[in-house]
Amino acid sequence: MTKLRSLRGVRALVTGASSGIGRALALRLAREGASLALVARRAEELERVAAEIREAGAVACVLPCDVAERDQVARTAAAAIDALGGVDLLVNNAGYGHHRRFLEWDLADMERVMRVNYLGALYFTKALLPQMVEHRRGWLVFVASVAGKLGVPEEAAYAASKFAMVGLAEALSFEVEDAGVHVLTVCPGVIRTPFFDAEALGRMPAAAKRGMVEAEPLCDEIVRALARGARELTYPRHIAIAYAFRALLPGFLRAQVKRTTRVSGQPPIATSAQAGARP
Repeated sequence: MTKLRSLRGVRALVTGASSGIGRALALRLAREGASLALVARRAEELERVAAEIREAGAVACVLPCDVAERDQVARTAAAAIDALGGVDLLVNNAGYGHHRRFLEWDLADMERVMRVNYLGALYFTKALLPQMVEHRRGWLVFVASVAGKLGVPEEAAYAASKFAMVGLAEALSFEVEDAGVHVLTVCPGVIRTPFFDAEALGRMPAAAKRGMVEAEPLCDEIVRALARGARELTYPRHIAIAYAFRALLPGFLRAQVKRTTRVSGQPPIATSAQAGARP
C-alpha cells in the first residue's frame, strides 16, 4: 500500500468541489499544503472556494465541468495537468440524487444519477490514472456512500450508482496497487450538506435525521485514512456493523431497515387492482 503521510506539494483534483463534502475536503487538503484543481458545474461557487484557498496561501485553479459529459471531463483533466504540472490525488466526489420511490422516479433523472455518480468517476479515473501509473505514484479516492453497500428504500437509483462506484473502486484497487497507485473507497452516512434539500429532509425518516453529522470530521477521517493506507472508510464508523449483520443476519437487518426507514404518513404502494378496488 502507498501511504499518503504528507499532503505538502501534492497536486489534487476534487470533483463536486463547490459545496458540501467536496468543498470541505478541498479546504482541508489545501490547509495541509496541497495544490488544488477544483471541479464542478457552478463556476461562481468554485471561485469562492478558490478564493478561500488562495487567502490561506495555497494554489487553486477553477475548472468548471459537468462530470457526466465525457468530452468535458477529458478537456478538464488535461487542463488540470497543465495547470498543476500533474495530478497525484484524484477525489471522485461529485454526486447527484433524490430520495423517492422507484415507481415515482423519472427515468431520465435516474439516468442522470448514474451518469454523474458513476460515469463521472469512471471518466476522470480513466483520464488521470495513466499518468499516475506511469509515474508509479498516485491516490484515487472514491466518495461513495453507505448506500453503496446497503440498499435502502427510496434510494434505488442512487444506491445503484454508488454500488457501481464501490465495485469499480474495489476491483481497480487490485489492478493498480502494485503499480504504486492506492485506492480508498469512502462510504459516508448522512452528512449535513446541501445534498439534502427540503424535499429530501421532508421524506427522511427520523432515525436518519438524528444520525446526520457534519462534513469536516469526515474530511479529517479521509486524510487519516490516506495516511495509514486504508482501502475503505465508513463514517461514522459504527455504521459498518450493519455490513456484518447483512452477511450473518440478513433477515434481522432487513426488518430493521424496514422499521427505521418508514416515513410517517406515507401510504403503502398500491397495485393497479388495489387502486381500482372498492370497499
